[in-house]
Amino acid sequence: MYNDDGIVMLSRVYYIHKEMSNENKTIHEFDFNLICEYFLNTERQGPGSPEVTLKALGFIDNLTDQSLIADLGCGTGGQTMVLAQHAPGHITGLDFFPGFIDRFNSNARGLNLQDRVKGIVGSMDNLPFGEGELDLIWSEGAIYNIGFERGLNEWRKYLKTGGYIAVSESAWFTEERPAEIHDFWMEAYPQIDTIPNQVALIQKAGYLPVASFILPEICWTEHYFAPLVKAREKFLAKYPGNKTAEELVAMSHHEEELYRKYKEFYGYVFYIAKKITL
Repeated sequence: MYNDDGIVMLSRVYYIHKEMSNENKTIHEFDFNLICEYFLNTERQGPGSPEVTLKALGFIDNLTDQSLIADLGCGTGGQTMVLAQHAPGHITGLDFFPGFIDRFNSNARGLNLQDRVKGIVGSMDNLPFGEGELDLIWSEGAIYNIGFERGLNEWRKYLKTGGYIAVSESAWFTEERPAEIHDFWMEAYPQIDTIPNQVALIQKAGYLPVASFILPEICWTEHYFAPLVKAREKFLAKYPGNKTAEELVAMSHHEEELYRKYKEFYGYVFYIAKKITL
């Protein structure tokens, strides 16, 4: 999602910009510092889990102590810290929100990972890496900011031949779905597609598809929605009577209601692929 200048405006914040209020307010109209503050009190800013991160990592076999890894749209680094604790190499986390990066670097220091893990503020469409520099590009729930197909194509040049990309992306599980959830996604992220079509895009972009798997429901319920309950309480307590804060929370709650109602039709899928050509 971009502003008028084409700058990535959201990182790991999930698709909650469906119009909901009588004023047809969307996420684009909120103060982005407010968005950051709302999601700052959660370990993960989107669906996922340590188990899922490690499952995806298990398909990657080329990492050494000298490997260079980029986690794009890293948020506060919940998944990044899991990577760093189970894989060798140096990791750069990149996110648009300075508040997320401050927390990211604080988390790295708290785990004594600061020598190998560093967070920087940046944009997905202007990466600060050299061509063929990276051994692994990681992005959980964030590639949608630049678009799945565009991200696959533009990020590929930063990978070494034989390097991996591992991303989780929203997908349709069925060819047909109820109008309410279909319309929601067409408004929020019209690039959402079925799993076979997304795998085809991976291959078309010059990667060898290595693995794909659907994130289990627990990644949404226990690792994303449940932590948001306390985050909402703290957020609303800090901004009592603030209509904007209340609308932001209402949007997030609406996302949860839709998932619980229509989870058989869509979800997140993890894709792991290898760059096989120059």
